[in-house]
Amino acid sequence: MTLEGQIDEILPDGRFGVMLDNEHRIIAYTAGKMRRFRIRSVVGDRVHVEMTPYDLSKGRIIFRERTPGQGPAVRRGGVRR
Repeated sequence: MTLEGQIDEILPDGRFGVMLDNEHRIIAYTAGKMRRFRIRSVVGDRVHVEMTPYDLSKGRIIFRERTPGQGPAVRRGGVRR
């Protein structure tokens, strides 16, 4: 099940507090592909969260919506492997 919400708190260990559109608050972590491509999330970002049917207080952030007014990402020099 996929729901939408907004990040309202950054927690330790790569976890986020997310307020869903249905007014429930959950703890979510970043999906592996978002970590792999270094997609950063900050407070106020709109996100899509995948929920588990076993524990409705936890989820996984699978998509971060683009923020209006934000230009294209600038790639800085880094380590190429």
